[in-house]
Amino acid sequence: MELTASQEFASRLEYLPEIGSTNTYLLEHSKNPADWPDFSVVLTDNQTAGRGRLDRVWEAKAGRSLAVSVLFRPSGFGIENFGWLPLAAGLAMQNAVASLIHDADVKLKWPNDVLVNGEKISGILAEVLPDGKGVVIGAGLNLGQTKSELPIPTATSLALHGVTGFQLDDVLVRYLASLKRIYEELTDLAGDVEGSDLKNEMLSVSSTVGSEVLVSLPDGTSFAGKAIGLDSQGRLLIATENPIEIRAVAAADIEHLRQ
Repeated sequence: MELTASQEFASRLEYLPEIGSTNTYLLEHSKNPADWPDFSVVLTDNQTAGRGRLDRVWEAKAGRSLAVSVLFRPSGFGIENFGWLPLAAGLAMQNAVASLIHDADVKLKWPNDVLVNGEKISGILAEVLPDGKGVVIGAGLNLGQTKSELPIPTATSLALHGVTGFQLDDVLVRYLASLKRIYEELTDLAGDVEGSDLKNEMLSVSSTVGSEVLVSLPDGTSFAGKAIGLDSQGRLLIATENPIEIRAVAAADIEHLRQ
């Protein structure tokens, strides 16, 4: 497959005609930095055992979706700031989708679901390397699915918004170019985004910050409140009324409540 434009942004780029999971593949092959350097990329349009957050299954027919994983080995900041990397990937995918769909509202739902008019078109899964020195971030983008082929009623695809006739490279390069730019900005900031244009950019496309939300935590508990911002590690800040406090959430399912 010709991926000439995308290759310009990746230190190593590998297309796999079929693979169970691009994240798993990259995690397994990341042990040698000389072979798999920072910003190595693996992709497929036929992922057979994709995973979402909380180990949810993510499947699509061959050729109908893009699965892409990027390996990050940050040299300018440590694991305490790794939480910004999946947010960076979410912002990059939002930028890519917005550049393709011009007549819709493209927003980012924390932590990193991309929504088009409130319907999910992309999701992202981040996994830390076993040595703790890097992160693999996988992104799935719905390309050509019809409504009946999508896993949930509140999902959508590029095709459903009239984006057709493109090559995979046309879509991938938009994501990688944006992600590389955001990653370089994050590195220049040494992972400290407080008061930066990058954080303002993330907030400007967020559909979560400013919304009333229901937060479901991995331990099975939940609480409601208003999302008021992001802390220094990229965690979502929730203001609650009973008790009155501000809670920082690192991992959770977020449901936007009608206001």
